[in-house]
Amino acid sequence: MEGHSTGVGRVLLLSFCVAGIWSAYITQGVLQETVSTKRFGPDRERFEHLSFLNLAQNVVCLVWSFMMIKLWSSSRACGAPWWSYWSAGITNTVGPAMGIEALKYISYPAQVLAKSSKMIPVMLMGALVYGIKYTFPEYVCTFLVAGGVSAFALAKTSSKTISKLAHPNAPLGYGLCFLNLAFDGFTNATQDSITARYPKTSAWDIMLGMNLWGTIYNMIYMFGWPQGSGFEAVQFCKQHPEAAWDIFLYCLCGAVGQNFIFLTISRFGSLANTTITTTRKFVSIVVSSLLSGNPLSAKQWGSVFMVFSGLSYQIYLKWKKLQRKQKKKAT
Repeated sequence: MEGHSTGVGRVLLLSFCVAGIWSAYITQGVLQETVSTKRFGPDRERFEHLSFLNLAQNVVCLVWSFMMIKLWSSSRACGAPWWSYWSAGITNTVGPAMGIEALKYISYPAQVLAKSSKMIPVMLMGALVYGIKYTFPEYVCTFLVAGGVSAFALAKTSSKTISKLAHPNAPLGYGLCFLNLAFDGFTNATQDSITARYPKTSAWDIMLGMNLWGTIYNMIYMFGWPQGSGFEAVQFCKQHPEAAWDIFLYCLCGAVGQNFIFLTISRFGSLANTTITTTRKFVSIVVSSLLSGNPLSAKQWGSVFMVFSGLSYQIYLKWKKLQRKQKKKAT
């Protein structure tokens, strides 16, 4: 009975994590799209300073992680020093800024799909730079994802979707997304290096260090000179409190979502988290298409399924690899 209740408890906890990640990030996606496409006030003005979203997100997550460390962390002596995150902080500041900026040029579903192809630059760098050999199924996954993203980009976008974009420019939008992926790759590699050097570094320590440097860099970029765009962004929020409220909710969703991601990784592992976040991206595209007026053509829906078929197959391959490792350990 005890084992059964424990099993039920884990299922309930996993369901709680799934609901938390999905609700937080799907809502954040809708708010991100709203801020980037909506026209505010009687003058129908757009919020053009999308980089301000990164600064706001950094500040909210910095405060949140500091609170969590004070509430839950018992030891602060063995974690990585705050200065060790400076280089990852640069790429973690520039990368997401490019991803958000891309929403001026391509639709939210297109941005989600492009950012889902993270495995492509990782495999290219691994094969060309480090001489890593990949299996045939791994290349199949890459082909499905790359083919799906390419087909989506080449498919005709509806005029209704194009009319909502500030400056429609697909090549520039996709280019910003792929630069975002490249910077994310460096950020992840640096974080792995930090945790390897300082094994007792907690997820909250990483969150605090990354957002501390992100806040510093974004503050300098947006408020470091009299003509900085941060002043205009603050002024816009004063004139349009509705936009300020949307931005605050966007940041809060990100902080809450990170909590559920850390909980999932600590209790169920990174593979479970990858599965949840991958399916969340697919649901985000569906929700965006239904609620935000971004109708997709039949060819584009086919591309979406192609991409997520590749990602699902990749998750299955990781699961099989994990199963083999566990069997070896058991024997």
